[in-house]
This record gives sequence, structure tokens and C-alpha cells, in this order.
Amino acid sequence: MKAIFDERQWRHDPKHFMANGVIRPSPEQPERIARLTEGARAAGCEFVTPEDAGLGPIAAIHSPEYVTFLRNIYTRWQRIEGAGQEVIPNVHPANRSDSYPKSAVGQAGYHQADTACPIGEGTWEAAYWSAQTAVTGADMLAGGARAAYALCRPPGHHAFGDLAGGFCFLNNAGIAAERLQARGLRAAILDVDVHHGNGTQGIFYDRDDVLTVSIHADPARFYPFFWGHADERGTGRGLGYNLNLPLARGTEDDAYLKVLDRALERVVNFGADVVVVALGLDAYQGDPFQGLAITTPGFARIGAAIAGLGLPTLFVQEGGYLCAELGQNLTAVLSGFEGA
Repeated sequence: MKAIFDERQWRHDPKHFMANGVIRPSPEQPERIARLTEGARAAGCEFVTPEDAGLGPIAAIHSPEYVTFLRNIYTRWQRIEGAGQEVIPNVHPANRSDSYPKSAVGQAGYHQADTACPIGEGTWEAAYWSAQTAVTGADMLAGGARAAYALCRPPGHHAFGDLAGGFCFLNNAGIAAERLQARGLRAAILDVDVHHGNGTQGIFYDRDDVLTVSIHADPARFYPFFWGHADERGTGRGLGYNLNLPLARGTEDDAYLKVLDRALERVVNFGADVVVVALGLDAYQGDPFQGLAITTPGFARIGAAIAGLGLPTLFVQEGGYLCAELGQNLTAVLSGFEGA
């Protein structure tokens, strides 16, 4: 299996994270790249660098207003007297239909959902190449590859069409699925991150040409809180094309695999040609977020179950945070897929 990564993705180095009113170092550290690279190589992956497909694939799902914000906001922020080194919002509109301010501070509040997505000097460049990594993976599948692994960092599944959040700026899995759909392929997105893929859901919620399925810890008491509930099925033409499968905190391998079977059945019944897996490894029992309790052998079973679809598959890296087993868990998923 080919793996894709660009060295410019190291340039995003967030310093700010707030949890329960306490400011802490961000869990989304560049060191994740090293651990994940080791894990992919241990699974037999050969790394290649992505092609630059330009802004087109990004703009296919993200508004030009939002892309303008991401490209320019760091420079604008530095012009504010006494401003911090990262763009962090401190005010938010009540809803998306409120007026759009000229102020950099106001636009930060409009386009950043929370304080977990600070924008620094290298954020746009890293996010851009993270998206290109996913696009190259999609092009590999469209060109006949059976599978590919896109080491996307920063991750993407919490990013809406015009809103960053939860460590995410550009929705890599959504960009890849849209790229595949534009190539005439019927794409399903299967999100196995411990957190609900709320941005992905939001992007495709009223569409019937891309299926979105997410298995995650129950958001009633877990991030992202406001999205990911089982009654969210889509709207308009998209009604019935979104499936959320929330799980109780601490769910272990066997129970998880049973729910995964339901997710895979939905992919089959959608008639998918290709699958984009939003691959979070943070469902691991030892992950810092402690949402679910999947073991390393459990990740191998997840990979094997996905392989059972018999469909071209693009693994797009989402969460999975610093713990000793992070690379091993990636090896388990990819090896489980290849071994099946």
C-alpha cells in the first residue's frame, strides 16, 4: 500500500488548547507524524509525496470566503497591537446567518468553532498540504489502486465548509470523497474516529451523492456535543444518507465490531464504488481522550472488516494522540486490511 505525506505538514505547531477551563499544550502535536510514519512503514507502506492539485479540490467543498480567511488571517492578526502568536477566537456569532464582520477578531469567531484550532504561522501551509495528501490518495484510487493511506496532519473531519474546529481546518476526507465523486465514482465516507465527524456530516448533510457514516463515543457527554446523535439522518435530498452510530463510553472490541457491521451494511446498500475511511486511532483504550476502549488487536479486526467490503479504500488520518501504542495501532489497521 502506498502512503502519502508532505514534509510541509510539520509546520503547524499549535501551542494553545483549553479543556475544562484549563489552558494546556495541544494534544495535536507534530510528533504524531513521526509515530504514524513508523506505524505505516511497519505495515509495509512506501511513502510518496503528494501532487499539487491546486485550490480547486479544496474550494469544491470550502467557501471562498473561508479559504480567504485561512490564507490571510495570521498575517492580519499580527497587525493587532499586543496580539498573541496564534489566532484564537474569543467571541462567536449566535448563528451562521448573523452579519459578517470586517474585524480579524470577529472573523476568527465566525470561522473558528472553538479554541482547539489555533492558527499559527505555518497552519495554512500545513493544512493545504494535508488536503493535497488526501487528494493524491483519491487520485490513486481513481487510477486503479486498491488502497492508499493519506497521513493527513492536521486532521480534518471537524471542519465544516466555512468553519474550523477540533484541531481541523480543511476537511480532508470530504475533499477526497468529492474528488472521487467528480471522477464518476460513488463514494462513501466511513468515520471511525472516537469523535463524531461533525464537519463531514455538515458538508454532505443535504446531499444524496456521498454517504456519510460515523461510529463514535456518544456526544451527549463527549465532544463535539451538538452533533452526532442517532436521529441526525440528513435533510432534503440527503435524508437517509447520513448514519450516526453513537456508542457508550468505554465500548470494547466485540461490541464495536458488531456496530461496525451495521455501518458496513449501509455502505453496501448505498452501492458505493469506493470508501474513504476517516481513520481516527483515538478510540484506543490508552488514548488521552479515553472515549472508547479498542485494543491494538481490535484495530486489526477493524481493518480486516473494512477489507471485507472488497472496495478500493482510502485511509485518511484523523485523530489518535500521543501514546506509546499510536504507531502500533496504525500498523494493526493497515496490516489487518492487507491481510484480509
